[in-house]
Amino acid sequence: MPIATAVSPFLPYLRRFARALSGTQSAGDAAVIATLQSVVADPGRLVPGLDPKVALYRAFLQQWRGDAGNRDADVASAEGERPEARNIAAIAPEPRLAFLLHAVEGFRLGEVAQILDVPEGEAQALVDRAGQQISAQLRTSVLIIEDEPLIAADLTSLVEQLGHEVTTIARTHDEAVRAALQRRSGLILSDIQLADGSSGLDAVNDILGSQDSPVIFITGYPELFLTGRAPEPAFLISKPFTRDAVQAVISQALFFDRKSHPAA
Repeated sequence: MPIATAVSPFLPYLRRFARALSGTQSAGDAAVIATLQSVVADPGRLVPGLDPKVALYRAFLQQWRGDAGNRDADVASAEGERPEARNIAAIAPEPRLAFLLHAVEGFRLGEVAQILDVPEGEAQALVDRAGQQISAQLRTSVLIIEDEPLIAADLTSLVEQLGHEVTTIARTHDEAVRAALQRRSGLILSDIQLADGSSGLDAVNDILGSQDSPVIFITGYPELFLTGRAPEPAFLISKPFTRDAVQAVISQALFFDRKSHPAA
C-alpha cells in the first residue's frame, strides 16, 4: 500500500497531537511535515506489523525526540519562574506524552506503550503519574463560550472538578466579548459555532485584540480545523469529550502560556 494512502486518514489527528505537544499550529504542522518527509525517505520507519496509526505516531515521536530544539523546548527551567510556572513545568515530558496519547488521541494503553516503545505497565504508570501531577497545577479562571446548555453544564462541571473557576458562560459573540471586557480569564474554552449564528473563532479573535489568554476550541468536526492550512487552532478538543481529554488539553495550554510569560 502506498505510504500516502496508509497515513492520510490519520494526518488531521496527528496535527492535533503535534500542535498540543508544541504549543502552536506552525510548530506542530512543521513537525508533521518533517515526519512525513522522513517516512517517505525511509518507509521502514513505519514499523511493519503495527496498526498504521500507531506506527505513524511512533515515527512522529522518534522524529520529534531526534530534534534537539523540540527536546529543549519541552523542558521548562524552574529557575526564575513564577511559582505557577514551576508547578506546570513539574509535569515531566514523558508522562505528558503518555497522557495526551491516551486521553486526547484515544489510544489504548497497549498502543501507548507501542508508540512510546515502553512496556505496557510503564505506559500505565506514566499516564497515572501525569494525572497526579496535572491535578496539582495552579487553579485559573475560565471563560466558557458555548451555546448548548447541556454541553456548557458538562464543561463547567469538568472544569470545576479540575480545580478551576468558571467565571462566565457566554452563548453568543457579544456575550463573550462583553464578559471578557468585564474580567480577564486565565483560559478560554470556546465552541466554534454559536447560537446566534456567529463564530466562536471570531469572538475569540475580538477578545484577543485586547487581552492575552490561552484558548482551547471545542468542535464536533475536528477534521475541518486540522487541515494544515493557516490559521487554525493550536488546541482543539473533539465532541463528545471526556474528563481526561479536557484535563490533558487544559494542562498543555496552561503549560505553554506559563512558559511564554516568565516572571519579570
